[in-house]
Amino acid sequence: MAAKKDTPEFYQLDYANLPDELFQSAVPAEKWLDRCVTTTEKSGFPLNSLNKVQPVDWVVEVERIIGISLYMILNVLPFLILPMAILYFGVATPWAQYLVLFVLGYVAVLSFLETMVMQPIFQRRYQQAGYLLSDESDFRNNQYVFTERNTCKYLSASYVWPHSIHPPALAKTPVLFCIVPHGVGPFGITAYPIWSKLWNAKLCHWTTAPVVLNIPIVGYLLRKIGYIPAKAPQILKTLTEQEDNVGVILDGIAGMFQDSSHKKELAYLKKRKGIVKIALKAGVPIIPVYAFGHTAAYSVLVDPFGILEHLSNSLNTSLTPFFGRWGWLLGPPRRVPVTVCLGNPVHCPKTESPTQEQINEYHAKLLEGYQQVFDQHKTAYGWKDKTLEFV
Repeated sequence: MAAKKDTPEFYQLDYANLPDELFQSAVPAEKWLDRCVTTTEKSGFPLNSLNKVQPVDWVVEVERIIGISLYMILNVLPFLILPMAILYFGVATPWAQYLVLFVLGYVAVLSFLETMVMQPIFQRRYQQAGYLLSDESDFRNNQYVFTERNTCKYLSASYVWPHSIHPPALAKTPVLFCIVPHGVGPFGITAYPIWSKLWNAKLCHWTTAPVVLNIPIVGYLLRKIGYIPAKAPQILKTLTEQEDNVGVILDGIAGMFQDSSHKKELAYLKKRKGIVKIALKAGVPIIPVYAFGHTAAYSVLVDPFGILEHLSNSLNTSLTPFFGRWGWLLGPPRRVPVTVCLGNPVHCPKTESPTQEQINEYHAKLLEGYQQVFDQHKTAYGWKDKTLEFV
């Protein structure tokens, strides 16, 4: 049946400004959908309408400056233990020992401010008191954590999607959400409840490298909100046996090292065909997702020999220096708007043993989906003259 002329082509939810009273697991998706802005234009939303940095409560801003900085240093701290031990006990010069003490003091101060000052404030504000002690298996409720809520406010997060996936289009099927670019921090995924609530009611499990799930504190917190290892058997089991959604940052760590510029955005996707094989085996749709703003939040320091890139890809974790707001090493991101745009689904027929030809065919369709969603919304984001290039 053909759509009516007044049927919206695209929907946009200003997630950053979602009222706090609606930020609860028990609130039905319809309450969120009622707040959507729509357009009937096939070309998408108007010029520069999706790139606004919204005012943010100063307490939220301070908490994210502290919290994101702490999270970033905790991700790399386990890999610094041996070098710091060598500096302190091996080199043993005053400057080396002072450097180690500075790093440890930096982590201690951030930890104190986040856990003893900020956490009580926002646990009360979002009625999430005790969420860190809740049932670890209650993934859906655990996704409503104040830290990720504040990230979305800090980055003015909004979400855009086409009529083709608007509820109830995906209500009966698990979905593979595949987002690019990774950037230093894929902050667009941190509106965790939206992926488990808005387009269908199936819990969404995001994936990460197994090594990340073993990092103290960081791994524990990720497991509490439903993260799974980025391994094909685990993803396939989640889609088929649990019939839950899965979210994948498709370009992975390699995406951090793509030198996007003011003229083009680079997406490391030409070799990312394994996810298509999984989708064909599961018989689920893949949703191409492009997150505008990810590459602008930080500047990555890339060594000319590619050593850090090789090590990062080998260990599946970032080992390269990056700078955010105020040039802060491993600090908070710049306050750029993150606009997450979902494309039309790539429907993959259930195929027990996909051939390489089938994998190539649907991978090409996936790339076409990324190109389409980028071109549809780049003008509204203020990137009219930018192009997307697959590498």
